[in-house]
Amino acid sequence: MATIYDVAKAAGVSPKTVSRVLNGDAPVGKKTRESVNAAIAALGFVPSNAARMMRSSKSGLIGLITGAISMTPDPNEPKGLPDLLIVQGIQNVMSASGLTLMIADTGGRAARVPHLVRTFLEHRVEGLIYVAEFHQRVDLPEIPADCPVILANCYDDYGTSAVLPDDARGQHDLTARLIAAGHRRIAYLTLPRETDATKLRVQGYRRALSEAGIALDTALIITGFINDRDRSAAVLWDAIDRLLSLPEPPTVFCCGNDEMAMRVYGILRTRGLRMPEDISVAGYDNYRAIAEALYPPLTTVELPYAAMGARAAEWLVSIIKNEPTPQSNPTLVSGPVSWRSSVTTLSAPDANTVRFPTPNGRKIQ
Repeated sequence: MATIYDVAKAAGVSPKTVSRVLNGDAPVGKKTRESVNAAIAALGFVPSNAARMMRSSKSGLIGLITGAISMTPDPNEPKGLPDLLIVQGIQNVMSASGLTLMIADTGGRAARVPHLVRTFLEHRVEGLIYVAEFHQRVDLPEIPADCPVILANCYDDYGTSAVLPDDARGQHDLTARLIAAGHRRIAYLTLPRETDATKLRVQGYRRALSEAGIALDTALIITGFINDRDRSAAVLWDAIDRLLSLPEPPTVFCCGNDEMAMRVYGILRTRGLRMPEDISVAGYDNYRAIAEALYPPLTTVELPYAAMGARAAEWLVSIIKNEPTPQSNPTLVSGPVSWRSSVTTLSAPDANTVRFPTPNGRKIQ
């Protein structure tokens, strides 16, 4: 393998001159530069990146910790890939910035995170990004102050810079659109109540109702998903049964995610109801493999994973290049409502209009 000394000998210059050409840190005459570059090409010389890192004190490397690779879901399960989409958004920005992204996967084990952080620091990364698979609180090991850190889809108790989905706004905007379409009895089938996303989305749901002057009926908010595969189907079936048995049943089901909405379609059809003629359904995620494949196509809210990744990467790049721009912490990223034909627009109430029969025989006007 050719060395810098071989290049210097072939070009008839000193190794120091070759170094100047490689690093661009001192003036070199045009003819000399051409001779050195010709020798490099002829010998197939590859500069040592490690040596250049030591001289420049800049590695050009960014460390990214995620579970996107190992936690890719079973292909038979209709789930999205939030981690991977965030990573793609990060990579697009880093590539355009001339920085190299080094990705380490947790293997689904949080205990590996401290080791991965140490490994990245040993490689002298200029910054770190940690990506979580869902909106949650995390607890990372202590990281030196000279290595900036951005959290994506998560936050901690120490005020570390974080980019999060604007869950409250997403559910607010969807609920407001449903109200504008004439719906007043809007059921909300939530993800587990203890999750950050659910707490924030319930806030957005309540705010939209309040703005429209619609009284909150807590009977319309019910958990539709639990983290127990064997029991989750029964929980969702029971939730729908309870909602349809109310004296004033809902005219639309808002679901915690698009996968739940897909299951709601099946349950409602089993009960003899049509979407959206008899009852409307909306989701959350805009996971297009589900939303666009369902019939009718699903109204849902975009979870802006790629945009979150891009925002996190842009924030880190601005810090590294000492060009910080004003950022709120956490930075909230929202996505639009994707309005499709799973939601019908209701006409003005008419005492002679029957909307649909409920399983217990009562008719809803």
